Amino acid sequence: MRGEDGAFVNFEGVARNNSKGRPTLYLDYECYEPMAIKTMAQIGEEIARSFPIGRIAMVHRLGRIEIGETSVAVVVTAPHRKPAFDAALEGINRLKRMVPIWKKEYFVDGEVWVDGEWDASVVKGRS
Repeated sequence: MRGEDGAFVNFEGVARNNSKGRPTLYLDYECYEPMAIKTMAQIGEEIARSFPIGRIAMVHRLGRIEIGETSVAVVVTAPHRKPAFDAALEGINRLKRMVPIWKKEYFVDGEVWVDGEWDASVVKGRS
């Protein structure tokens, strides 16, 4: 944190024990790592230019995630709390829409790849 920062916001997405009421055993995340890292860096740079914040960091775990474990985090510092909260919310929303990370949910009776909250215009622009 910088000396002028008075706000620190830490958002963590945690694996739930259910998906639409269906008991979940664990999650598994995969990604195209070079594109995911590049996209998260671009999102961070855009948010840093758009909000009066000090810093923003985003991280998403890969592999098996047990119930109750953190899978994704967005951390923001800023002089004031509102821009810190706004930037953190924008960060997680863009990450979920734009970063090529895929989730598989495991249940007692099988598993399923979960459709993301993809922004079709962003995905179409990638090749």
